[in-house]
Amino acid sequence: MVVLIAVSSGDVASYHQADCLLTMGDWDDLPDVEHQRACARHHVRMWWLPDGCLWEDHLDLRWQQATGEVVDEVIFPSRHSAASGQASLTLHPIGVMQLGKDEDPPYGGKAGDCPPPSPRLGPWWRELLKHGSELESFSLSLETTHHGPWLKVPSLFIEIGSTEDTWGHMGAAELLAGIIWRGLGLEDGVLPSLWPGEGVVVVTLGGGHYAPRANKLAAIPGVWLGHMLANYALPFETPEHEGAMPSGNWSQSIHAAISSTRDAFPGGHVVATLERKSFKAWQRNAIIEYLTSLDVPVVRTKDIEALV
Repeated sequence: MVVLIAVSSGDVASYHQADCLLTMGDWDDLPDVEHQRACARHHVRMWWLPDGCLWEDHLDLRWQQATGEVVDEVIFPSRHSAASGQASLTLHPIGVMQLGKDEDPPYGGKAGDCPPPSPRLGPWWRELLKHGSELESFSLSLETTHHGPWLKVPSLFIEIGSTEDTWGHMGAAELLAGIIWRGLGLEDGVLPSLWPGEGVVVVTLGGGHYAPRANKLAAIPGVWLGHMLANYALPFETPEHEGAMPSGNWSQSIHAAISSTRDAFPGGHVVATLERKSFKAWQRNAIIEYLTSLDVPVVRTKDIEALV
């Protein structure tokens, strides 16, 4: 199994995380890939991209074509931007499943679709909660699914936010690099299981970008986390008459999220939770009816602990 860490050379938060990883143990230099630096330790490869990564589609296939190695997972150390300016450490999956398939995604990705979420999201969130208190000024949060690039294997972004004042924070880079180091078994070359083949996998629907429901649920040991869709990723159009199924890309978005989550967790028991207060009654009813057609139970927060 090969795990690829995609480093954005134009992103100080990304290359600081990479630099920290390089200091934690010996890495072997590899021949340049697409004229860009690459190195290896055990089953992990690091590849420096020339600038950002949001439009660097098909990194998994490009690495395979260049090296012959099959990539099973991609990790993106990155910066996070927010108007609030709040210092933060975040994790999130990627995708722009809410966009019309003929739209041009403004921040990369494949319109109308989302790559599989990394099964490491839940375990790494619990690691972040465990160690994140070491940086008292930083908030900790999951983010809902958003932006590119497009690829076919499980992936996640691990980020330092939210402005130039904190992107280069070495303590934050060291903390996140430690999560990557331990989470990918870089010390001894034993990769922690990506997915044991059974368990409860939660997809969250509704609410804001910083996923308060997912933050709470994924903190529960044994919970596996799939895609998280904020309200903006569930665009509804008011139905023409009462009882009609509403139009809009909300159902496309849910279908893509459920399908790719199932791809990431084969054999998993995929369930969904709704931020009910963020939807109108007709929207909730439509979502529940559609999830039923996909054979996805809708559960409440209090039910999750009983399931794991």
